[in-house]
Amino acid sequence: MGTFEDGLAAVARGDHATALRLLRPLAEEGLAAAQFNVGLMVGKGEGAPQDDAEAVKWFRKAAEQGYVAAQFNLGLMHARGRGVPQDHAEAVKWYRVAAQQGDAKAQYLLGAAYVEGQGVPQDDAEAVKWYRLAAQKGDARVQYLLGVAYVEGRGVQQSDSTAVKWLRRAAEQGLSDAQDKLAELRRQGRGA
Repeated sequence: MGTFEDGLAAVARGDHATALRLLRPLAEEGLAAAQFNVGLMVGKGEGAPQDDAEAVKWFRKAAEQGYVAAQFNLGLMHARGRGVPQDHAEAVKWYRVAAQQGDAKAQYLLGAAYVEGQGVPQDDAEAVKWYRLAAQKGDARVQYLLGVAYVEGRGVQQSDSTAVKWLRRAAEQGLSDAQDKLAELRRQGRGA
C-alpha cells in the first residue's frame, strides 16, 4: 500500500487507475481525504467505471468526519439527484454544514436555496446573510448578487451606495454583469 501523497501524485500525472489502487485502501481505513478523492474519481469515472452511488458513499463517509469539500459535494449530489434521489432539503443540510465551516461555494448555494425556496422556506434576508459571507471571500458572482440585492432592497434595506460597493468589487474582477449594472445605475444617477 502506498501513501496518500503517492495517490495524489498519481492523480496529478493522470494515472487514475494507480491513484485509485493506492487511495481506496486508505479510504477503507477511514482516511477522510482519501475517501473524498475516491468519491471524486468514481464520480468522474477516473480509474474505475463512473458510479454516482459509489461516489455518494465515499463523500458521505468523508463528510461525516467533517471533511468540508465532501460535505459540499454531498450537497451537490443530493441537489442534482446523482447517486441518490434528488432531495433539496438534504442538499441544504450538507451545504449548511460546509457553509458554517467557511466554504464559500456552500455559502453561495445555501444563499441561492433561500432565494429560490429550494429545500428551505424562501427567505431573502437569510439568502443575503449567506451571500455576504461568500462575497467577503472574493467571489465576483456572489458580490454581484449581493449588489443586486442592495439595488432592489431584497432581504436588506435598499442602499445604492452599498450596492455600488459590491458591484464595483465584482466589476473589478471582470464580471460583465456587474459592469453593466454599474453603468445602468450611473445612467439612472444612482450612487455610482
